[in-house]
Amino acid sequence: MAQLDNMIKWCLDKGKIESEKHKGLKKVSPDKLRADKHIEKAEHYLDATLYLKDGEYTDIAVSTVFYSMYHCLLALLAKHGYESRNQKCTFACVEDLITKGVINLDIAWVKKIADYDESNSSEDIITLREEFQYGTETNVNTEKLNSIIEEAKKFREVVRQILVKEEK
Repeated sequence: MAQLDNMIKWCLDKGKIESEKHKGLKKVSPDKLRADKHIEKAEHYLDATLYLKDGEYTDIAVSTVFYSMYHCLLALLAKHGYESRNQKCTFACVEDLITKGVINLDIAWVKKIADYDESNSSEDIITLREEFQYGTETNVNTEKLNSIIEEAKKFREVVRQILVKEEK
């Protein structure tokens, strides 16, 4: 817990640097509209994923799946008054909000996307994204790609439901 608190503090300190493009986490006013826009962006990335899959650019499709899920996390942060420009800060802040009971989300979803946990495996989306983004392989196993696309769709719906429930 102390490690997470230290990470959040570091992220917030990076967010205080006076710059239009800070590299951390910034506390802002909660913004439902911005949260909805992040969900729209997540859907846009999923549409792009299907387009890339159909065009047999499956390596690039893995990255768009990751970013679809990442925008869902940004939606949660926007709804709760945070702006993040750092993936590790996004992951840590969402985990912190889950731990504190602010967001009712299974931490397993974050662990599938996050890159700050040393226990990531080849089954995690972040690991696949890094493998195909930085590696030279261009073909992703169709079953694996279909599986992570379905994960992203489910995650988007889970986040959408959380945002709807929090409105009530």
